[in-house]
Amino acid sequence: MIKNIYNNPTDYAALVQRPTQDNAAVKKVVQEILNNVKDNGDVALWQYAKSIDKLEADSLLVSEVEIATAVANVSDTLKKAIQQAKANITTFHAAQLKAEAKIETMPGITCWRKSVAIQKVGLYIPGGTAPLFSTVLMLAVPAQLVGCKEIILCTPAKGNTPIAPEILYTAQLCGITKIYKLGGAAAIAAMAYGTATVPQVYKIFGPGNQYVTVAKQLVQETGVAIDMPAGPSEVCVMADETAVPAYVAADLLSQAEHGVDSQVMLVTLPGFDITELQNELTKQTALLPRKEMVAATLANSTIVTFDELTKAIEFVNEYAAEHLIVCCNNADGIAEQIVNAGSIFIGNYSPESVGDYASGTNHTLPTNGYAKQYSGVSTDSFVKKITVQKLTKEGLHNIANTVIAMAEAEQLQAHANAVSLRIKKIEERI
Repeated sequence: MIKNIYNNPTDYAALVQRPTQDNAAVKKVVQEILNNVKDNGDVALWQYAKSIDKLEADSLLVSEVEIATAVANVSDTLKKAIQQAKANITTFHAAQLKAEAKIETMPGITCWRKSVAIQKVGLYIPGGTAPLFSTVLMLAVPAQLVGCKEIILCTPAKGNTPIAPEILYTAQLCGITKIYKLGGAAAIAAMAYGTATVPQVYKIFGPGNQYVTVAKQLVQETGVAIDMPAGPSEVCVMADETAVPAYVAADLLSQAEHGVDSQVMLVTLPGFDITELQNELTKQTALLPRKEMVAATLANSTIVTFDELTKAIEFVNEYAAEHLIVCCNNADGIAEQIVNAGSIFIGNYSPESVGDYASGTNHTLPTNGYAKQYSGVSTDSFVKKITVQKLTKEGLHNIANTVIAMAEAEQLQAHANAVSLRIKKIEERI
């Protein structure tokens, strides 16, 4: 049951605010881990692997034998599903690879941008209560498509229990062979700084708990790029009289089972049956293996009702959800008016689960309201854009007076000279 219900609010500030955590203690622990790994390399990695994950292994690197064993232990049915998901994700992301046109801004002056793959990237895959092998697809596929030279993957292994075979199977399917039994902040440190065993990378991708999140934020301050700021996963559903309460309940529950810190928001319009929704939530929750977690999440969730569509859209844009499901009349038209969301799902037959796994879009998305300024992961996340310009003698002559005038106005005479000296030589030869 969702107890927090607000009718036609006019002040959205409190409703769109995500819960904040005091990360001071976490930050202190994480900083110590980062410093230790930076200073002591593999020795520190083994220290944390044994003390935190109780790892019983001879090597941090996953062997070819371990990968082969994992592949054999994944059912043919699941392999087929993963392969289909990979095909869809590849199709969608490959369409993003488009060469940019060369533009002649003036006669003799040609400018363009070229995309260059980030040469070394690291992928972090959590290995907690759910083995997120789907995230391997979401990160490895675009990295491979753009041509990243080195792709490594870190995921924790507990005790003498092997890494989830689904993770290893998906990684090898995507061509990743450098897989390390490392978790938490230590894994982030290893990829950020490099050790004798783990190569250093230029950019780190992937979700994780608060220790992983803080570690990524801290290494970013030292020059290592990260995919985006991260927080607990979230969904917002817009529903009117055309929405099916059972479907809406299922979508809310699929988000609630991520964890008690997950954000679940329902925005309703006249005609939607909230009573039937609450009944469905109770009925469906009772059948879930994570019912206690789900119930706790729902207790902290919110329903906001509006009499006017324009107000509902205004609120949804202010909330800036990671996932937005629109189950309303003219859902396509409403979706066009959404300017802040990580990913949009249109209609009664577009559950978030499909995007999470296999439709083709990426599920690594901005949370915590960052959809106002960040995009989800795409092929662009794995490349950098380098601008290029080429001038002929004619081109330089055509723009010379403009550059010289601007440089001298900024009192940067050497800038002006770099042009005027060339123009003088050109004119002397003429």
